[in-house]
Amino acid sequence: MNLFAEIRSAVTDALGRMQAEGALPQGLDLGQVAVEPPRDPAHGDMATNAAMVLAKPAGKPPREIADGLAAKLMEDPRIAGADVAGPGFLNLRLAPALWQGVIATVLAEGAGYGRSQIGQGQKVNVEFVSANPTGPMHVGHVRGAVVGDALSNLLAFAGWNVTREYYINDGGAQVDVLARSAYERYREAHGLEPEIREGLYPGDYLIPVGEALKAKYSDKLLDQPESVWLADVRDFATEMMMEMIRQDLAALGVRMDLYSSEKALYGTGKIEGAIETLRAKGLIYEGVLEPPKGKTPDDWEPREQTLFRSTAHGDDVDRPVKKSDGSWTYFAPDIAYHFDKVQRGYDQLIDILGADHGGYVKRMKAAVAALSDNRVPLDIKLIQLVKLWKDGAPFKMSKRAGTFVTLRDVVEMAGADVTRFIMLTRKNDVALDFDFDKVLEQSKDNPVFYVQYANARINSVLRKAAEAGIAADDATLAAADHGQLAHPAELAMLKKIAEWPRLVEIAARNNEPHRVAFYLYELASEFHGLWNRGNDDASLRFMQEDAAVAQAKIALVRATGVVICAGLAILGVKPVEEMR
Repeated sequence: MNLFAEIRSAVTDALGRMQAEGALPQGLDLGQVAVEPPRDPAHGDMATNAAMVLAKPAGKPPREIADGLAAKLMEDPRIAGADVAGPGFLNLRLAPALWQGVIATVLAEGAGYGRSQIGQGQKVNVEFVSANPTGPMHVGHVRGAVVGDALSNLLAFAGWNVTREYYINDGGAQVDVLARSAYERYREAHGLEPEIREGLYPGDYLIPVGEALKAKYSDKLLDQPESVWLADVRDFATEMMMEMIRQDLAALGVRMDLYSSEKALYGTGKIEGAIETLRAKGLIYEGVLEPPKGKTPDDWEPREQTLFRSTAHGDDVDRPVKKSDGSWTYFAPDIAYHFDKVQRGYDQLIDILGADHGGYVKRMKAAVAALSDNRVPLDIKLIQLVKLWKDGAPFKMSKRAGTFVTLRDVVEMAGADVTRFIMLTRKNDVALDFDFDKVLEQSKDNPVFYVQYANARINSVLRKAAEAGIAADDATLAAADHGQLAHPAELAMLKKIAEWPRLVEIAARNNEPHRVAFYLYELASEFHGLWNRGNDDASLRFMQEDAAVAQAKIALVRATGVVICAGLAILGVKPVEEMR
C-alpha cells in the first residue's frame, strides 16, 4: 500500500468529478499532478500541486481550482482537512485512522512492504565496477561497487528484471603491461632480480602470480623473447587478477550475474558489425576533426579519420572510431559492447563509472541512442572520489598494492556492512570522506550505528515482550487496537513508515540508492526520539501494564523494524539484533 498514491487517486478522482460538473474543462492532462509531503510538516500531512499545474491549461486562477478541489476532497472521510495556501497549493490533513492503518499493512506484507511493480518486469542491465584486471581493486572501486549493487537491489525491489554485469577491460595495452610485470615476478620466483622498471606494476600482489607461473611453466619461459611468452602470461595473469577481484567483491558482499570480456569483441566481427550498423544509418564518415579550443584531448588527430556523427544524437563533437593508421580507438569496442547489450534485449542500460569518465557520457549516450533508434535509454552515474582518513590524517597507500589503498584494506578495517552503508551516505556525484575513526564510533553522528542501534532497540523491546508473556507475533500485533497510537510523536512515526513505498519508487525511478540510506537515518531518528520521550512520559513507553495498550505500541515498534530491515537489505547491509 502506497498511501501517497492512494491519496493522489483521491485527488484525481475529485478532479474528474469537477470536470464532469463543468467546473473544469474535459481532456486535462493529470500526469503532472503530484501528492507529496509538505516542506513544513506544520502545514499538514500531504500537499498537492494540482491547482498550480492545471491553472494554465484549464484557463482558471489556481486558487479557484484549489477551492473547488478542497470542497470535493472534504467529502472523502479519509481527508480531515484541506487548506489552500499561497497562490494555490492545497495542504491536506488525513484522518488519524489512515496512518494507524499502516501498521496492519506493514505486518501483513512483511519484508515485501514497499515493494513496487513500477518496473513492470522490464529488463535493465547495470554495469558496474569493471575495473581493469591488472591488480586488486582500490577504494574508488568500493564506492562504485556498492552503488551498483545497491541500485540493482533497489530496482529489483521496484519491479525491474535486473542483470548485474562486469565488463572486463582485457583488450587494451594495460594487460600487456600486466603480463610484463608478472613475467618479472616469474623471474623473481626463479631467484633472479626482477626489473620493475617505470611503467610496470610494482605491487607485491604479483608475487603469487610469478610463483604460479613458475609452477606451471617451470623454467621454460626464462630468457625467451617477449613474443614467445607475452600472450600466455597475459591470459594467465589476467585470470588470476579476475579471481582476486571476484574474491574482493565477495568480501564486500557483491555478486555479479555476468562477466563480459572486451577481448572477446576483437576478431569476432562485433566491432565491425556495430560500426557498419551506424554507417547504414548515415552516422559514419571520413573526415578531419576541427582542433578543439583550449586543451587538446588524446583522441584528436589533425588527420583524416573514421568518425561517428555523435552530434546527431546530442554530443558536442563527432568522435573518432578508427585512427588514421587503421586501428580502432578505445571508443569503438565500447560501442560494440553496448550494441551487444542492446541486442540482448535490455529495455534500459545503466553504467556506473568513475568521475574521470565524465567526457565519456555524451558520446556513449549518443551511440546507444543511435544503435537502439532511441528505444533504449542509457543512464551513466559518475562516482566521485573517496578520501580516506584515520587518526585525523589522510590514510596512506597499501604496500601490497604499491600505489593505492585496496578494497580489502577498507573491508578488513571497517567491515563490509559499515563500508557499504557509509558509501551510500552521499549522492554518487559528491565526494565522500571515509574516516575510519568516525565510521566505527557509536554516536548519532555515525549513520550506520544510529540505524543499527534503532534495530537493536526494536529487538530488545520484542524480547522484553516475550519475557513479559505479551503475545507479539505479527498476526496478533496486526490485529491490535492501533487507534491508541494517537500521540503526535507516534503519528509522526507512522507517517514516516508510510513514506517508505513512495521513497522506493522515487529512488528507483531516479536510480538513486542513497535515498534509501537517507530515509533509514530519518526513520531511526524518529524512533530514537519516540524512545527518548518515553523516559519523561510513561504513556509513550512501549511496555505497558495493560497488555492491549502494550500490543498496539509494540506493533508500531515491530513495523518500524520491518521497514528498517527492508531498507538495509536493499543497501546490502545485515541488520544488527543486539549491540555489543
